[in-house]
Amino acid sequence: MTVNGQRCLDPALRVSPGAEVVVDERAPKLRTGALSESAIVFWDRDLVVVDKPVGMLSIRYEPGDKDTLADCTRTLLRRIGRRRSEPALGVVHRLDKDTSGLMMFARTLDAKRILAAQFRAHDIERVYHAIAHGTVAAQRIETHLITDRGDGLRGSYGHFRRHKGGIPPDAKRSVTHVRPLAPLAGATLIECRLETGRQHQIRIHLSELGHPLVGERVYIRDYSGPKIEAARPMLHARVLGFAHPRTGRRMSFEREAPEDFRAIIESLRPARR
Repeated sequence: MTVNGQRCLDPALRVSPGAEVVVDERAPKLRTGALSESAIVFWDRDLVVVDKPVGMLSIRYEPGDKDTLADCTRTLLRRIGRRRSEPALGVVHRLDKDTSGLMMFARTLDAKRILAAQFRAHDIERVYHAIAHGTVAAQRIETHLITDRGDGLRGSYGHFRRHKGGIPPDAKRSVTHVRPLAPLAGATLIECRLETGRQHQIRIHLSELGHPLVGERVYIRDYSGPKIEAARPMLHARVLGFAHPRTGRRMSFEREAPEDFRAIIESLRPARR
């Protein structure tokens, strides 16, 4: 099924009035869990960098989870290296299921330890592209994120409710650098550069700024402006940079956003006169 020309994978998607919905019963079935070799951006004996597709879990969270990015990457590495088995991949960071883009896994314990230390020291370069509601200005956002801001959602301490005393010890300092890239109809294509990397950091910061992601389902309850529908939150991990855990050489990788992200941009481009 497609909605306004985009493949829809979300059975709970709210379809706006006037949207064009096409159901093709003869279309080939979507292969879940499939990962093409082109998704492997870089690999050596220490690590692997992968371009994660939309709709795939990074790792297993529940006992029944399968066909995760970690699982599929292990299978590909075994096939590429013509090996009977591939050791479990070390997890050093994650992407949400509906976020596309660059992720890496460690292939040795030493690499996992060194890369994890780079993440803790905020030495990893992470740049995302996002489509956010409204007109977004360049700014630096710094807050302290907590697991429950007061209504059951993750959020910044003091944003939903007034401060009561000092910052809680479990609050995580979170910094996002936002830069607009292109104005769109009712939205802005932006770059988000992470100084820290907390769970849902970009989604929370943009929502609290009054500019939730297009396609956002969770961090949007405070937004009263006109909403632009999309099958998923429009967020793509475009750039990933780090020091190689064995050689120390600085490496940086970049991948374009997938088709659904680009289709939303094109549908929202201001009409040329």
